[in-house]
Amino acid sequence: QLQVVESGGGLVQPGGSLRLSCAFSGSTSDKYAIGWFRQAPGKEREGVSCITTSSGSTTYADSVKGRFTTSRDNAKNTVYLQMDSLKPEDTAKYYCAAERIPYCTIATRVWHSYGQGTQVTVSS
Repeated sequence: QLQVVESGGGLVQPGGSLRLSCAFSGSTSDKYAIGWFRQAPGKEREGVSCITTSSGSTTYADSVKGRFTTSRDNAKNTVYLQMDSLKPEDTAKYYCAAERIPYCTIATRVWHSYGQGTQVTVSS
């Protein structure tokens, strides 16, 4: 089973930036995808972005396109989520997850191996 550990959350003012990190276990010779998800209180978990470890192809939710960027460093077994122009509605607990799939999707039904999450709060 793939394992992931998130870090990098915190409190930021509207318009600010944060970078989240997701350290994952597993061999880089395997093909899998790393996804970012978030869940606000009282709401369902939603997909934010995804990146494949092999080709680096990405997918983003419409709500974050143009503001969030996901990237990978296979040498460090780490995926990043750079979040810019943050809004109060981005406030949530952010999770990363890993699946042995060679494509990207942010449909939550596909993902099972989530980390413990890291809190992101956007507030003045």
